Amino acid sequence: MQTLTEKEKMLSGQYYFPSNKILQQDRARAKAICQLFNIAPEAERKAARKALQSLFSASPNSWIEPTFFCDYGYNIRMGKNFYANHNVVILDAAPVIFGDDVMLAPGVLISTASHPLDAKRRNKGLETAKAITIGNSVWIGMGAKILDGVTIGDNAVIAAGALVNKDVPANTVVAGVPAIVIRQIDNDSA
Repeated sequence: MQTLTEKEKMLSGQYYFPSNKILQQDRARAKAICQLFNIAPEAERKAARKALQSLFSASPNSWIEPTFFCDYGYNIRMGKNFYANHNVVILDAAPVIFGDDVMLAPGVLISTASHPLDAKRRNKGLETAKAITIGNSVWIGMGAKILDGVTIGDNAVIAAGALVNKDVPANTVVAGVPAIVIRQIDNDSA
């Protein structure tokens, strides 16, 4: 029976050691590219943006404002017209998939990673990661936090400061800590 690498364990949702040398190298590469993007002067912004987009699968019309941080980049998939405002962080130990026309306000944090509740496992340095899927035409408000394993339905709005730890139905507004549905959205009205 073949033993899985720590990266394979991470990508399959099993416990893994993020301290693994290959994972550390992958994170270092992503962080170096993010740093170059974040500090690039305006005259060099186009080249810095192209380097950043080499980390992940982004549509050609996606737009990310500095500062931006991610763990790996290779687990991020962006649909058409993706927009991330300043100070967005995506911890992508598992896939983070964005639909089309998604907007992230400043200070949004999206984290697929989590640590075990069991102290012995946690103290060994183990971690798990669960994918996050964000549908089409979703707006995530300023300072919102999206936790591991969450799916957000099409046309949903995540209020500023919300902590999303459960799936969000399509066509709803969620708010609060933890986030709860506060209203339905009628997408037929102007």
